[in-house]
Amino acid sequence: MSEFTVHSIPGSPYGRAVLATLEEKGAPYRLSPVAPGTFRSPEHLARHPFGKVPVLEHEGFLVYETQAILRYLDRVLPTPALTPADPKAAARMDQAMGVNDWYLFQGVGSVIGFQRVVGPKLLGLTPDEAVIQEAMPRAHTVFTELARLLGDRPYFAGEVLSLADLMLAPQVAFFTETPEWAVLGAPRANVTAWLARMEARPSLQATTWARVAQMAQAA
Repeated sequence: MSEFTVHSIPGSPYGRAVLATLEEKGAPYRLSPVAPGTFRSPEHLARHPFGKVPVLEHEGFLVYETQAILRYLDRVLPTPALTPADPKAAARMDQAMGVNDWYLFQGVGSVIGFQRVVGPKLLGLTPDEAVIQEAMPRAHTVFTELARLLGDRPYFAGEVLSLADLMLAPQVAFFTETPEWAVLGAPRANVTAWLARMEARPSLQATTWARVAQMAQAA
């Protein structure tokens, strides 16, 4: 099996989703770190014209957009399967992945996660409390819907792990590092139990911010 290269930055929840999927597949990979401040460099723009991460490289093939990357990995590495065979379960997976991109990250994680975690940790910024409070109504809507979609099932698509869980877990985990978790995640017992199951998996334990930073230093 040929090696996969993941161009990403430590701390990126989208990058972590790709790395965790590769871990679940037992596939060989290496991290090619993208340094902060170089997303708009000609080198990186040649990989991702919108200056984002992650980008997957495999046998000369480059693909960006995390959903596309995860689906590609599930096709070229079919075992274990991470897309349900049942059409309804697969639709639930697709729906949860869409919620992740359009509602959990956009305007919620991109605001609260940045203000509370990324900005202070990487850029030395002080959180803007007004901006955070403005995002909170959207955050409540998102976490309410995540709890409803999950219901009493162990995973978002049903009884077994899917790509949706691997996308959502890194995003939701960011909130546990914020005071907002006390009102967004902690009161929703099914979401906290799901996150505990996810974070206990070797794939998530192998791809923490600290572990990925170690990979980046060794690259």
